[in-house]
This record gives sequence, structure tokens and C-alpha cells, in this order.
Amino acid sequence: MSKVRAEILSPEFPNMAAARITINAPASAIFELLANPRSHQLFDGSGTIQANIEGPERLYLGATFTMKMKIRIGYKIKNTVTEFEESKRITWRHLMRWTWSYQLVEIGNGQTEVTETFDAHSVPAFSTWWIARTGAMKYNPTNIAKSLVRLKAMCEA
Repeated sequence: MSKVRAEILSPEFPNMAAARITINAPASAIFELLANPRSHQLFDGSGTIQANIEGPERLYLGATFTMKMKIRIGYKIKNTVTEFEESKRITWRHLMRWTWSYQLVEIGNGQTEVTETFDAHSVPAFSTWWIARTGAMKYNPTNIAKSLVRLKAMCEA
């Protein structure tokens, strides 16, 4: 049996990373996990999400949610949903202004193509400095791919 992998995509700009995977589930079922901030820790391939602290049961455009995170040290981060198209797309950003997006496209036969994108190509200078300082772009493509593989396993279980 071959190992399940997500396809790491070539970025359009510096400070962008993306990966794609096909999941044997309808977009609506996958979107329910993405729209529930309490589920994010379960499919996080980076291991940085420690817990959901506060936010709605289900996200919506303009919703905010706070996560307990850990990258070397623990911290809290408040996110705001900036794009929300039911069963098709959800995007959120935080204080540093970079975004995390999930785009879902039903491709037939009960399958959905899911693309996750980290986008920090047009953020303020401090955010760009932080990305360079933490080495995020070295790890983000692989961590995104790991997240998608975990999401696939959850949706197909």
C-alpha cells in the first residue's frame, strides 16, 4: 500500500505555500470540519495548535476565534474569517496579516479537491521579518501537506 501524500504546489509569490489533495468525501462534509475551529487542532500537521480558546461553534464571515499556539514558546492568536463561501472557500487571518485559506472543488464521484494556501506575500514589513526570523517558509509547505493528509484521513474514516 502506498503512503498518502498531498501535492505541494509551486508558489505564485515569495512567502506563499500551498498543497492540494483529493478527498473521498463531499465538500460539505469537509467544510464542516474547516468551519469548526475546535477541529483545527485535530488535522494540524505542524503541531503548533494547542487548543481552541474561544470562538463560535461554526465560523462565518467576520467571525473571530482565538487559538492557543506553540512555536518554541506558547502564545495566543486571534483570527478573523475574511472569506467564507459555504462548502467552497474559507480564509482567516490574524494580527500579522497573513492568511490561511482552504478551497474546495467537487470533482465528481463523491470526491473533492482541497487546496490549502498560506499567503504572506503582501504583508507589512514586520510580518515579513517575522516569517524570515522563524524560518516559517522552510516548514510551511510540508506542514500544509501533512495537514491535508490528516484532514483526508478524518474525512474518509
